[in-house]
Amino acid sequence: MMGAGKTTLGKRLARECQLEFVDLDHEIERRTGVSVATVFEIEGEAGFRQRETQLLAEVACGKGCVVATGGGIVLSPINRARLLACASVVYLHAPAALLHARTHNDRSRPLLQVDDPQARIRQLVERRDPLYREVADLVVEAGRDTAAVAHEIKRAMNTSCKH
Repeated sequence: MMGAGKTTLGKRLARECQLEFVDLDHEIERRTGVSVATVFEIEGEAGFRQRETQLLAEVACGKGCVVATGGGIVLSPINRARLLACASVVYLHAPAALLHARTHNDRSRPLLQVDDPQARIRQLVERRDPLYREVADLVVEAGRDTAAVAHEIKRAMNTSCKH
């Protein structure tokens, strides 16, 4: 979910495991030359999700890397199937209140540019949580020390980060 800490944690895991890190949102921005918000504005959510699906196809089943997906990646059955088939998936779960606290001043998140962002976050969590759990190999709680969460993930994935 947006604001859960996927990018921060993903960068740390990649560094510790000496793997490449890919943030799908940042890669979309790099390839298009515009912000995610601008992609949403021009192409709508459907256009953004199409780009996200294409990019996931490029990175999910390739060489080992740590990928931070966009919060809505699990909405597509194609993406869920790809994640189940090709990746070890960690769901960084965060309660709606934490997500709101982390994102309430962030104007770069198109889905939160509504009259009641807190209600919108609750709706997103309710819709996405079961889908994340469907594909997750591991569910960890966000909002804790990044080093501790990274250690928990590495231990649970039974890896010493050798690739």
